[in-house]
Amino acid sequence: MPREAPYLAVANALRERVLGGEWGIGERLPSRVRLAEEYGVGRNVTQRAVDHLISDGLLEGRAGSGTYVRVPRERLRMVRSRYRERRGGSPYGADGRERGRAGAWDWHSQARVPAPEAIAERLAIGPGDLCVTTHYEFLADGQPVQLSESWEPMAVTAGTPVVLPEEGPLAGRGVVERMRSIGVDVETVVEVPRPARAGQERANLLGIGVGDLVLEIERTIYDIDGRPVETADLVIPDVRREVVYEFKVDKP
Repeated sequence: MPREAPYLAVANALRERVLGGEWGIGERLPSRVRLAEEYGVGRNVTQRAVDHLISDGLLEGRAGSGTYVRVPRERLRMVRSRYRERRGGSPYGADGRERGRAGAWDWHSQARVPAPEAIAERLAIGPGDLCVTTHYEFLADGQPVQLSESWEPMAVTAGTPVVLPEEGPLAGRGVVERMRSIGVDVETVVEVPRPARAGQERANLLGIGVGDLVLEIERTIYDIDGRPVETADLVIPDVRREVVYEFKVDKP
């Protein structure tokens, strides 16, 4: 049977001590040098063990201060549902209103952007075909809670008042309502969620630690003919949002 890596053995021992209440929430752990002496391992082993527990969200490192038991943070519920969007407006805005939170978003759109190969495949267009791409940063109580990058083929929206998602008469109303206004009826939304760890860039944008858990959602929206009209990549920090999927059952 393979022997457990030394740093994992130390991490598991520390986890048991934290969960057992030896150090309370917000309390500082002994230095990594002291922990290395206590467990009879090298400092690099305790470093990896502590980093592992930081990545798991149990501990947090404070520059120049030490390592602390992480204070639990409230996780806002985020409901993924086409039905909520069809009720009017952005489903993100609905989440904020229903929770009594101040929801807002920053965005930047760019038109006539050639589709990268991976995006072109998702949109069933040719690589290099022109799209509108929009980058979003969604906020709640002033904190970033979601990043998003969306792509829409200009073949669908070019020359219409809704070519830019956040400008024009239906700014901020969501893909379904915008598409409906130009005669495109959305029928299907496909989402593929995948857990991941935040790299440096995403951690900076979301105000979380490098290695913190995030949920990546690859979303593609199709019209009644099965044509993709929008695809997007969403990134949601696990410490701030709980993602819930809502399904509406059609009555016979």
